[in-house]
Amino acid sequence: MSRIGKKPIPMPAGVKYTVNGNTVLVEGPKGKVTAMLPGGITLVQKDGNLIAERQEDKQAAFHGLARALVFNAVTGVTTGWTKELDVVGIGYRVEMKGKNMVVFTLGYSHPIEFPLPTGIDVTIDPKQTHITVSGIDRQKVGQVAADMRALRKPDPYKNKGVRYTGEKLKKKVGKTGAK
Repeated sequence: MSRIGKKPIPMPAGVKYTVNGNTVLVEGPKGKVTAMLPGGITLVQKDGNLIAERQEDKQAAFHGLARALVFNAVTGVTTGWTKELDVVGIGYRVEMKGKNMVVFTLGYSHPIEFPLPTGIDVTIDPKQTHITVSGIDRQKVGQVAADMRALRKPDPYKNKGVRYTGEKLKKKVGKTGAK
């Protein structure tokens, strides 16, 4: 039995959902998000909660997935999703260029311009080393943060690069320290 699939999804006031075939459109105060609904999974509203139900045990593998996707959409349109990144390194910094362009200076011979997709907001602290990516679609926020991190992954020897806030890194010992 799916433990996650059985959990009810609380539906806050002002959030509406509509099911069209295998997609769910969730509307809330922050906007609209669509989520995929696997075949054989239905959504039932009881006592102000939304419950994902499966018709037969063949869909057991998708039960928790369907519930998680709808929960992420409901949370996105009410509170939103955020990911935080830190830029670590001497001379490494980030700045906004216009409304939807982020410019990274990461020790390469040229600055890297990163265009932001629609629905994603980025805020940069005054020190230009901390980035907050936010939006209503959890998958898009996570993908943009992963793409930003991939521009200069944290180096295991010097610990320089772009990393998630709170990410623990194992520092490796160089050649001279391995005696």
